[in-house]
Amino acid sequence: MDLRRALEWGPPDHWMRVSVIEAHAGGEPFRVFIDGLPEIPGATVLEKRRHAQQNLDNLRRALVWEPRGHADMYGGWPGPPTSADGDLSVLFLHNEGFSTMCGHGIIALSKVVLDTEILSATTPQTVLRVDTPAGQVESTSVVRDSQVVSTTFKNVPSFVVGLDETIDVPAIGEVRYDLAFGGAFYAIVDASSLGLALEDASKLIAAGRSIKHEIASRRPIAHPEAHDLGFLYGVIFTGAAIEPDNHSRNVCVFADGEVDRSPTGTGVSSRLAILHERDEISKGDRVTIESIVGSTFTGRIVDTTTVGEHPAVVPEIEGSAHITGRAELWIDPDDVLGRGFLVR
Repeated sequence: MDLRRALEWGPPDHWMRVSVIEAHAGGEPFRVFIDGLPEIPGATVLEKRRHAQQNLDNLRRALVWEPRGHADMYGGWPGPPTSADGDLSVLFLHNEGFSTMCGHGIIALSKVVLDTEILSATTPQTVLRVDTPAGQVESTSVVRDSQVVSTTFKNVPSFVVGLDETIDVPAIGEVRYDLAFGGAFYAIVDASSLGLALEDASKLIAAGRSIKHEIASRRPIAHPEAHDLGFLYGVIFTGAAIEPDNHSRNVCVFADGEVDRSPTGTGVSSRLAILHERDEISKGDRVTIESIVGSTFTGRIVDTTTVGEHPAVVPEIEGSAHITGRAELWIDPDDVLGRGFLVR
């Protein structure tokens, strides 16, 4: 028996082949699609997102759902820049659809494109301008021995929509929450106020889904600059940090009950906006937020601005990523289950 023979085998020519690099940032997976996918039309990444929603959702399901992925899979579809000063663009994929912005994705994408030399890295730092559906973000990666060891990205302006709002949720009761935008809209809830433990993922998923449904169905959410950004993406449960030097802990339940293993880069951005609105932090202050698995992102406010009528902050989030593998995914057109399914 020669097991190596399998390495020489290839699928029939009519099967679709998609090459990927697997990575994670803070424990949250990030599958980077390198080759084999169609070009997406659109002058901006937001336009590309609209096209993907309308025409490529079957491909998203095949690439991130079972049997190639799972309910908590996340991916990035990089492409050429859409802005004059951009270095690349990215479209984000998850279990429910296409995201507007993803912080852990920016950190992981920077690691992948620089370590694999898709784009050239320079020592000691490399700056990338990444066009996303929510706008351009700037990542700065620390490079040592030709490898990225950490990445800090300057996010799109983040702002608060509401503080201490309440809503009645069936089987839960009254829920008090803050609502903020950090590249996507989040409802931020103190887990202890609902008697929830941040270690109990199953209960957090159930509560997060219920809270998201009630807020999304009963409270209008609008972004002042782009209609496509005006929807509730997730619920972030907060609580005390495990390590005494850290500020707090985040567990984000987003999309269709997906649990972020990282502290959530856009979620930390939203929390920075809330903490600033409450006068709990000032420009330049650093806060380190833990995740459900103990990984951390550190955030600080580098500037203030406005978005429409909303006072806003410009957040900077720091974290690290690791590459975990390389693979070629195959899609057999005769495989019905291979088109994607989920079992929760």
